[in-house]
Amino acid sequence: MSRVVAGLSGGVDSAVVAYLLKAAGHEVIGVTLKTWTGRSSRCCELNDAREMALRMGIPHYVRDAAADFQNRVVQPFIHDYQRGRTPNPCVECNRHVKWAQLLEAASGMGAAYVATGHYASTARLANGRFAIRRGMSRRKDQSYVLYQLTQEQLSRTLLPLGDYEKEEVRAIASRAGLLAAQKPDSQEICFVTEGGYTDYIERETEAELPPPGDFVDEAGNVLGRHAGIAHYTVGQRKGLGLALGYPAYVTRIDAAKNEVVIGGEPSLFRTVVHCDEVAFMSIPGLAPGKSRRALVKIRYNHGGETAILEKDDGDGLTVIFDRPVRAPAPGQSAVFYDEAGYVIGGGKILSSQ
Repeated sequence: MSRVVAGLSGGVDSAVVAYLLKAAGHEVIGVTLKTWTGRSSRCCELNDAREMALRMGIPHYVRDAAADFQNRVVQPFIHDYQRGRTPNPCVECNRHVKWAQLLEAASGMGAAYVATGHYASTARLANGRFAIRRGMSRRKDQSYVLYQLTQEQLSRTLLPLGDYEKEEVRAIASRAGLLAAQKPDSQEICFVTEGGYTDYIERETEAELPPPGDFVDEAGNVLGRHAGIAHYTVGQRKGLGLALGYPAYVTRIDAAKNEVVIGGEPSLFRTVVHCDEVAFMSIPGLAPGKSRRALVKIRYNHGGETAILEKDDGDGLTVIFDRPVRAPAPGQSAVFYDEAGYVIGGGKILSSQ
């Protein structure tokens, strides 16, 4: 059995991971990453993690990751909204903060592996590469936010919850007497604890958000005034404040002109998505001009659609869908899967047509 560093967030998933690993005979060390500065309502998470480690009889340490979190997650998050994009901070956090910090802690403690409570699994494939596989629970599957993990990170990763449903995890926690058994799931953006993301940016940072501008239709006709492009995302319908006599959606954000383009639902559908910052996982990569088929998810809760991946020059890639997909948003990720559910790779959505 191995020594394993388990990331303890204070929630039920990470607690059950530590419990299962210890029950299997591993030597488990709990580590909580402190990603905030000063006093915060999130301090209770740290206390919960400490209490659960105490009850399970495992050592617990707190690691200060606030500086890395600000630089690697919060600042890119703000920069994307300033450019009219819709970021997914969990993707950046997992590779550059969570895994980086946990693996550094593991190396210092002589631990072979790190483990988290993500609903996904890992495997070493026949080609020798490590890959993430979609979780058995399609409702909770979190493979989408793990596609940027490197081969080195994956080779030292354990994901015990890949074959569980959330209800099963809560039942295990209840039987084990863990206090987190009925604790609600955490919110989507962990650092936005009050209000919306623009409230957070205005309240917690000195960043300037783009000013108000025009709502326009596809022909460029002015329809009204918007509150600033950071307040909108592609596919949004609610909160526009427009009375046009038909269901209106954000179809595109033009940061250069400070315009939010409005259209009907049919105009949300796209067949081609262009990606940059592409990372491969189950395969070493695609040569420029080469292609392959895949199932592609364009957002966390998207079921996926079959497509052809065509590698561009540099780090770009074009996704050509068999059927149009609804509202691919620049800044979100397109994640590629093979027929067995393993992550081929993924990239940041740059544009669509």
